[in-house]
Amino acid sequence: MPGFELFGDKEREQLNDVLDSGVLMRYGFDGMRNGHWKAKELEKALEKRMQVNHAQLVSSGTAALTVALACGKVGAGDEVILPTFTFVASFEAVLSVGAIPILVDVDDTLTLDPEAVEKAVTSKTKAVMPVHMCGSMADLAPLKSICDKHNLILLEDACQAIGGSYEGKPLGSYGDLGCFSFDYVKTITCGEGGAIITNNKEYYKSADQYSDHGHDHIGKDRGAEDHPILGYNYRISELHAAVGLAQIERLDDFMATQKKNYSVLRSALEKIPGISFRRVPKNGVENYSFLSFYLPTEEMARKTIKAFSENGVDACFYWFDNNWHYYRKWGHLKELNGLNGFSKEIKAGLPNYEASNFSKSDHWVSRNISCLIKLGWTDEEVTSRAEKMVNVLQNIVINKT
Repeated sequence: MPGFELFGDKEREQLNDVLDSGVLMRYGFDGMRNGHWKAKELEKALEKRMQVNHAQLVSSGTAALTVALACGKVGAGDEVILPTFTFVASFEAVLSVGAIPILVDVDDTLTLDPEAVEKAVTSKTKAVMPVHMCGSMADLAPLKSICDKHNLILLEDACQAIGGSYEGKPLGSYGDLGCFSFDYVKTITCGEGGAIITNNKEYYKSADQYSDHGHDHIGKDRGAEDHPILGYNYRISELHAAVGLAQIERLDDFMATQKKNYSVLRSALEKIPGISFRRVPKNGVENYSFLSFYLPTEEMARKTIKAFSENGVDACFYWFDNNWHYYRKWGHLKELNGLNGFSKEIKAGLPNYEASNFSKSDHWVSRNISCLIKLGWTDEEVTSRAEKMVNVLQNIVINKT
């Protein structure tokens, strides 16, 4: 998700503007900054682009998830349903607020299976967290129905899917809260950063306060501000916000390039019998940051990823064996290995994931390969890449070598 591929004059201009003002902190120092407020400007740009009333910038995508959960008053003993295929930050955020991560199966969207979610709901469930992995979304309409039925919070983790949409709404804006990451390898980047978006005024007010030590941000004297709630430091800096402000202006251009390159590769692979593609839900538009497809068997998937590497096809991922993104390698979660202790609610409530049956997830993820779509490829490089991928797949799927 390579926003970092195309840094240029716009990013330099925004950064120099901050350095010239001399104020790197997003709050205070009103007299020194001469009206320069990069974080506020980026929040307004996000509100416009995501078609929401409120956006709150924070220091990372992980911080965004943590703050969003706190805004929803998710806490000790509450359960949050999330997928077996995600990034470790998802369950880290849940644990950080004292809640219990409840993993459930993914389906052919590579995201939350609504049937599995419905079965997992208990009296302790407080939120459902679909994670729009690799640029595409969960079946949000049925998930929203489940949340409405059980009075649950729908929290979209759209950290890997900014720019995509569902039923005409930007991803992140469909649920009660949406979260983005702007780290170095996301579609657009701040270097480090994240954001929460919402149409709920109370959630926004809580996010604004909680992410800055509980400050109410009323008045122009930071030292005199009240602290209505306990909070923490999840602030973004003006330097990081400045990079993001330049990058969000380029989001549509980035996506257009990704779609063009994605389409060339997909058109080539579609001709190979036995290859199927990740399902994008009806009325959904992915952001084309990855091309994800399924091989007929796990054995073929393993052979393919090895052959891709041997033939110079880089940036392709076999998530089934990945340490960060799939439940099989999350020993630190299964064993609750942390530097600090965990509450009795977490210890008593965390399922025995060593004994859990996620065979439905395994069915899809073990046969999946996801290939990153880069912005910097020339047309010749994309064509050459497509040819190499087709040759590998023909040998493995058709010739069975």
